[in-house]
Amino acid sequence: MSENLIIRAVEPEDAVAIFRIARGSAVQHGTLQMPHPSRSSWQERLATTSDRSFRLVAELDGEVIGMAAVHIDSPHRRRHVGQIGMMVHDDYQGRGVGKALLESLLDLSDNWLNLHRLELDVYTDNAAGVHLYESHGFVIEGTRKDFAFRDGSYIDAYAMGRLREP
Repeated sequence: MSENLIIRAVEPEDAVAIFRIARGSAVQHGTLQMPHPSRSSWQERLATTSDRSFRLVAELDGEVIGMAAVHIDSPHRRRHVGQIGMMVHDDYQGRGVGKALLESLLDLSDNWLNLHRLELDVYTDNAAGVHLYESHGFVIEGTRKDFAFRDGSYIDAYAMGRLREP
């Protein structure tokens, strides 16, 4: 990917660009995003801040082309665990944007948030996603049968996890 790719925190004004990413057919096929998202729902979602959610965007030449987040489940017994989610604009998939976002999330999680365990779900037919996560230390911990309903049928997902080495 170009050296013009910037990974930065999400800003409220990114809502329109993220809305455009979320309505892409490949994004909807590979994530839990629903068809026909509303612009206002993304504006509302991004306006809500939490000390347990950290969102990043990938920006290329001034255009937001991807988003990733890590959410800490609980302030208590699972404070060491983060749940990851990512999406990359249809036109930029397979070009290193997901890798750059993931590496930034891993740095944030490991070196700033002190997270020991990261978790994610990825559809079993998303070979590129599984490969990306495995190449960054995630392992398949199990298969979630009929995890989601997509394109008129149920799809399985892998539950993947990564433990930070001490």
